[in-house]
Amino acid sequence: MMTSVYRDMFALCATVLLYFISVSHSAPLSCEDLLRPLDQLEPGLMEGRWALVAGSLNHPPSLEALKLRDSITMVFSNSSETSTISYTQINRFGDKCQNLPYNISIEGSTFTFDVGHRFNLTGTFLHTPCPDCVVMRWDVESRKRVSLDLYLVSRRREVGPKEMEEYKAQLECLKLPPPVMMDPTKELCPEQTPSEPAAAQTGEKTEEQTA
Repeated sequence: MMTSVYRDMFALCATVLLYFISVSHSAPLSCEDLLRPLDQLEPGLMEGRWALVAGSLNHPPSLEALKLRDSITMVFSNSSETSTISYTQINRFGDKCQNLPYNISIEGSTFTFDVGHRFNLTGTFLHTPCPDCVVMRWDVESRKRVSLDLYLVSRRREVGPKEMEEYKAQLECLKLPPPVMMDPTKELCPEQTPSEPAAAQTGEKTEEQTA
């Protein structure tokens, strides 16, 4: 009789424990957690080639411009200065590639673009559970554009459902529109080597063409 009671009590405790574990894993993160910036960008973290997976921003003309890109490649390379990174954004429009090179100054998890005083672009790297992804928040301000952008980039062309779900939750916290999803079947442009001439441009370089 006592053995049966202990067995039932054990089964009840196990059920309660599993319930609390399930609830803790399924509980959504708060916006404070979702939008928490990295404390410090690890050296070499951004080095190399990334693909834009999805992006959203609250400036309608720039959002429409983003939809026109077949793919976007972001290439980061360290310079001789530890606080500066070379950044090249490569936009593909059909069979044409547009290379936009910039220098980025980094302090902690915050970065600023050197764009020759044409506009102000500051950004922050946010936490993400995706092991090979980066979430970048951009605050852009110019005479033509004031916008808040959020971009999900990865070493892969696609991310998993849970990773995308968390990115969409970040967008909701910032009250941004549903993301523009890049087509993973569209080719990325090749990187331009230093010996090559300037890549074909699809128009003048403007703030609206930066991601």
